[in-house]
Amino acid sequence: MISSNEKTIFGKVAYLICEEILKCNYAADDRIPGVRDLAATYEINYNTVIRAMEVLQREEIVYQKRGIGYFVAADAKERLLDGQRKEFLQKTLPEVLRQARLLGIGLDAISEAWQETQ
Repeated sequence: MISSNEKTIFGKVAYLICEEILKCNYAADDRIPGVRDLAATYEINYNTVIRAMEVLQREEIVYQKRGIGYFVAADAKERLLDGQRKEFLQKTLPEVLRQARLLGIGLDAISEAWQETQ
């Protein structure tokens, strides 16, 4: 799954495209801007964008129509949400809870902070 902690440039581009899908800026079956357009937007080599798109294709987030471009897969948003939820629950949340325990922050304070963000 594509992570926000990605170190490679093409991984970061893939993550940015995933964010756009999660924000509903790209819906199911929408055409994603062309590789050259994305390269210009992110100010990177278009080969880097192609690598990002290959990663997204392998993850079944996008699909390609030869000669037309890349499109958002029908279930891309659900796949992304599932993957990012799992990553959060397995990696991020345990670290947050470890830090809270270390700092003496109880579940009541965490719950209160959660309510304030609603």
